[in-house]
Formats: sequence, structure tokens, C-alpha cells
Amino acid sequence: MAEKRPPPHDRGSVLWDASSGPTRMLISSFDRWTSALLADDGVDMPFMGGQENVEAKIIAKSSGILAGCAAVDHMLQIWAGGLRISWSHGEGRSIVIGDEVATISGDKEAILAMERSILNILGQLSGIATESKKWASKAPGQIACTRKTIWGLLDKWAVHLGGGLTHRLSKRDALMIKENDLAVMYPDLEGNGARVSRFLTEVNPSESGAFIEVEVREEKEAIMAAFTWSERRMVDGCDRLVIMLDNFGPERCKAVADELTEMGLREHVVLEASGGILLENIEDWRECGLDVLSTSTINRGTTPLDLSMLIEN
Repeated sequence: MAEKRPPPHDRGSVLWDASSGPTRMLISSFDRWTSALLADDGVDMPFMGGQENVEAKIIAKSSGILAGCAAVDHMLQIWAGGLRISWSHGEGRSIVIGDEVATISGDKEAILAMERSILNILGQLSGIATESKKWASKAPGQIACTRKTIWGLLDKWAVHLGGGLTHRLSKRDALMIKENDLAVMYPDLEGNGARVSRFLTEVNPSESGAFIEVEVREEKEAIMAAFTWSERRMVDGCDRLVIMLDNFGPERCKAVADELTEMGLREHVVLEASGGILLENIEDWRECGLDVLSTSTINRGTTPLDLSMLIEN
């Protein structure tokens, strides 16, 4: 890779701060998702407290990375303020089978009513964080999720906790232009390469969010995009352009990266691969000279971490 600077795909700080916790954006997401989960489980009003208190423990039945504690804290604060939860392990920490993750105490009816939603949140998000950690340990600083999510920003937060890159947080967070966008924008131009070049000469970086990304399907489109952007950078001092090589495969990706290097264009772009990226062939991808490997596999269809809640007698 031509530049040592990290790619602009790490947007985790917009969601989470290691010292202060969730940002306002993430808290809003907590509110939307926890309210929906509880409503689907028949909880439609906050618990006011009861006469009989109990204590329960959340126990890990599988090993992985813990995620979702802050979401559970927010849910309990809004919907069962009388319950108290004490965490033995923090957000993003490793847990192993048998670990006591948390202790929760308060009204027994509230605990029983909230039990499934608590475990669903922790299980789902911890499963994503665990999978993200698995990928990120093999390709540090390169693995990014996509906008193909199950729980929106919560998925991206869990990926971040597991050590992966969030990519753009929403459609507005960064400007990503795909083939369909270009076809609508420039119906009179023939060929995706010509459309990419036109777009890159006209786009306003100051109105494009965290970064600008274009999807290409052919080598010549990538070269045209890099050349067009290199000229803009020399005039306007823009940041690097992200070029997504869609379904290229490791060998084609390496050929594009090598050619851009030979042409003196590599320093002007961040190269991202997407499509067909598997954990078992991750070494092939790591060696092809790209900056980012994006996949929905790390956050969609992952196995939830197995946790249980046991009420003390």
C-alpha cells in the first residue's frame, strides 16, 4: 500500500468513545431498536417496580467478545428503572464459557419480562463482535462491514468493538456512487468509465461527507477514476478517493494496484475490494495490495453468542 495513513472507513468514533461511551447518535439507535424489540415481545409500558425482588446472573455459555452492555443499560434505564445491573466484564472484552457476565437485581416480574430482550441484544451483538475479531485478527486495519445490516448502527458498533472498520454509517455519512447512480445521473453518456470521470470532475468534496467512493467493475474504469482524481487533487488538494473494485478477485485486484503504482496514481486513491471475500481465503486478499476488504459476512448471518440468565434461589 502506497500510503501508511489508515483508510477513512473507521467511523467508530462517531458512535463510541472508549472513555465516555456511546455518542448521541448511537444512543438514538439504542432507543429505536430496544423499543421495537420490547414492543414485539409484548412490553408496551415501563415497569414501575413490584413487591418481590430477586437477583439473577448472566452467564456465558460460549466464548467470544462481549458487546451490547450499553444498549442493555439504556433499555433498562428507560423501561425498568428499578432494576440494577452490575457488569463483571466491559464492552469489547473477551469472555469464556462459565464467566459471570453481569448481575441484575430488582422486581422479579420486570426481570422475567426483560430477560429475553436482554439476552437477544447481548447474544446478537456479541456474536457480531466475535466474528469481527476473528476477521480483524487475520487482516488488521483492513476488514470493513457494509450497509447490509440486521440492526443498522448497532451492527456497525459491534463490528467496531470487535476491531473491524465500520465503513460509512449511513447513506449520508459518505458519498458512495454505484453503477445505478451513474446511469441515472448521466443517461446521455455511454460507458461507466465516462460517467465515473464526469462525476469526479463535478462532485463537490465539501458536500460529500466523510469520504467519496466510486464503484467500478472494470480495470480501465479504476484507472480512469484514479487519473481524473489525481488531477483534481493536484489543483484542489482533495483527500484521497476510495475506489471499490467490485467482484474483481485477488488476482485482478493485485493487477489494478500494481498498474496504478506504475502509473504514479496509487497515492491518490484508497483501494477497496468487495465481493467473494471469505475468511478461508483472506491471506490471498491481504497480499493483493489493497487497503480495505469489505464484506457483510462479519455482521450478517453470524452465530449469536450463547448466554443465559439464572435467577438465584
